[in-house]
Amino acid sequence: MTDKITIAVVDDHPLMRDGIVATLQGSAEFDVIATGGSADDAVRIANERSPRMMLLDLSMPGSGLDAAKTICVAYPSIKVMILTVSEREDDVIAAMSTGVCGYILKGISGSDLIATLKAVSLGETYITPNLAARLLSKSRTATSRTQPKEPEVQLTVREEQILVEVKAGLTNKEIARKLALSEKTVKHYMTSVLQKLRARNRVEAAMSDMPKRE
Repeated sequence: MTDKITIAVVDDHPLMRDGIVATLQGSAEFDVIATGGSADDAVRIANERSPRMMLLDLSMPGSGLDAAKTICVAYPSIKVMILTVSEREDDVIAAMSTGVCGYILKGISGSDLIATLKAVSLGETYITPNLAARLLSKSRTATSRTQPKEPEVQLTVREEQILVEVKAGLTNKEIARKLALSEKTVKHYMTSVLQKLRARNRVEAAMSDMPKRE
């Protein structure tokens, strides 16, 4: 028989704490070896009992965030999880930056809590899915805002005339005749247009937006 995973639960709400303990004790995989109700309790338990995992409330007296930070630095072998009601993105980011292994909302079911803790015990990191999705979306938006914009493409008056005719479906020869240019000159302008638009061919050029004129 494999050893049970030792775990401590620190939450200042006795009813919530007792419910979590009952759920964990009802599982064959976990052994609750300590409980507490404050940040000081959490640090003391980490020091004296060295559980493999700890579940910490975020808003308990003394700050669950500070307790998590202290434990993650001083006792890196302990897998610390935040179990909280807070869905604030700032709280998630602050908690994960301390080195905790997960951020779980208290609305989670008992069976899902057990499954999540087992996954974390095997080395995974967990954030409640809807929070993770919001953080990812926010991160992508921030990244897109900070990325430098592509320099605006600018065409000369003649290049713009050439592009207009390409969009109209004219060949180089037809464009040359219409604009009273040699076909060689049209090809020269067309090469410049393709380079500026980063288009591989005249079809892509024809499908592109009309850029500004130099």
